[in-house]
Amino acid sequence: MKKRINMQLINIALLAILVTAIGTTTLYYNLFIKQVRNDLKICAEVLKDCSYFDGQLPTQLKNVKAQTQLRLTWVTADGTVLYDNDYATSELTNHLDRPEIQEAFATGEGEAIRSSETMQRDTYYYAILLDNITVLRVSMDAHSFWSVFVSALPMIAFIISGVLLMCVAISYILTRQLVKPIDDMVENVENNDFKSPYKELEPFSRKIRAQHADILSAAKMRQDFSASISHELKTPLTAISGYTELLEENMIEEERRVHFLREIRKNSNRLLALINDIIKLSEVDQVERDYTFENVDLLDVMTECAEDLRISAKQRFIDISFSGSGCVICGCKDLLKEMLENLVQNAIRYNNPGGKVSVTVHEINGRGVCVVEDNGIGIPLADQERIFERFYRVDKSRSKETGGTGLGLAIVKHIVELHDAGIELHSEPGVGTRVTVRF
Repeated sequence: MKKRINMQLINIALLAILVTAIGTTTLYYNLFIKQVRNDLKICAEVLKDCSYFDGQLPTQLKNVKAQTQLRLTWVTADGTVLYDNDYATSELTNHLDRPEIQEAFATGEGEAIRSSETMQRDTYYYAILLDNITVLRVSMDAHSFWSVFVSALPMIAFIISGVLLMCVAISYILTRQLVKPIDDMVENVENNDFKSPYKELEPFSRKIRAQHADILSAAKMRQDFSASISHELKTPLTAISGYTELLEENMIEEERRVHFLREIRKNSNRLLALINDIIKLSEVDQVERDYTFENVDLLDVMTECAEDLRISAKQRFIDISFSGSGCVICGCKDLLKEMLENLVQNAIRYNNPGGKVSVTVHEINGRGVCVVEDNGIGIPLADQERIFERFYRVDKSRSKETGGTGLGLAIVKHIVELHDAGIELHSEPGVGTRVTVRF
């Protein structure tokens, strides 16, 4: 970044120097041309006022070329050259085709500039009409614009070198001053009290801090998740390994073998449920995955889940009821079914024998609403904010007894977020829990 800023500043300086040099040369050359034309006009008017060309050629003009850079040409109305201090008149052709002479005969004075590409010089002409209806033309050679510019190049190169060195030093200092606040901001990214000296950087600073916090939070969540997975997987695997080793070594009585086999099956089922939930949560976490969203009736989703959930409730002696009306939303049917099953299974799992669970779906103000309510053990207020965290359990011993993995509500939360919906939890220990999802 610093190198790029330095190069940009140097390039700007070089461009400014070149533009200034060309502009200055152009201005100087234009002033020079104006001065040459003015001098030629004054000379012509002085010669006219001296009456040297009223009659015969005076002897005073014979040596004009030797004493000055001016060239004098005296032309008659038919274009014949009467006098030229640079060439013999016999060598000169008719001058009536010269534009400056034609203009002088027509308006009283005329000007022209003719360039020589080979000599890199320009010749300036000024012609004035005399009282005897002849024209006196005064001319002078001068350097062309490019020859002037080329002659000035050594000085321009010297100036560019000096200014360039100065620009390098200044750009280095300016770059350090410009970048230092950004470096300071990066070093203090975790310091919320740090104020950037540039107010324009404040939104950028807030964005960076927020992203940094999100990255740290995500990293911590992954770390905690990995640790939790290791712990959750280790527990049933250790139990299965221990029971299997005892059975293999015939270290238990025959009447306890059935108990050990049941424990192995129980921990295997728990391990399988845990792996399935981890896979489901991983699938939901893949935000780039393409889910098929279409118009789905929540009542149909509830009806499909009802039979399996009734069987699960009956096994635990829970009375479950389903009710509602047609409610169409835009969503993924498989994910919605997963969400509903997790909510109802939780309501069944954390209930008391003989308890009740009700599931209703309906539409309120054009929005689909799904409510799962139970009269079970409830959730303490201190735990309600963390209930949707991965592997968080209110009652760990009961969760393990009932086969809970601690991932069900985390899956529900992700599914709700994928549908841009909202979830509300109302619970009271010993009274029950109500979970409401609003689409």
